[in-house]
Amino acid sequence: MPTKRRHPDKAESLRGQGTLNPRPHAIKSELFLDSDFFDPRDLVQTKYEMLRGARVEGSPVSRAAATFGFSRPTFYQARAAFERHGLSGLIPRKRGPRRAHKLTAEVVEFVEQSRAQDESIGAKELADLIKEHFGVSIHARTIERALSRGKKKLI
Repeated sequence: MPTKRRHPDKAESLRGQGTLNPRPHAIKSELFLDSDFFDPRDLVQTKYEMLRGARVEGSPVSRAAATFGFSRPTFYQARAAFERHGLSGLIPRKRGPRRAHKLTAEVVEFVEQSRAQDESIGAKELADLIKEHFGVSIHARTIERALSRGKKKLI
């Protein structure tokens, strides 16, 4: 029987990539219990094997999901992502906005005008002015980051 030889840095690498399985202990598949190839910490590998078990081995969805520590909705989401994008579809996507969505062109113009009138105005004061003028709460740090990126990347 193969022995488990897992590199200690792998968990850190998986964590950095966002693919560290948060529930490796929930996996009941024999493949993952005593193998140096199948790693329950690897979220992409476990999702793939869950899908393969249902598709190739004919395991019912509920059993395949439970065996790998997932819910049925997670199974269906993984299957749809895999069918749409292949293996890369099983890699978790970052959640939330992809850009500073509150910094509209109008808000950026307002910030630029405010800074032109008073170069010493800080991000906190700008955030307060934006809240007062537009009714939108923007964190001062968001404004600082936007200002440090420069005018071209604000929009």
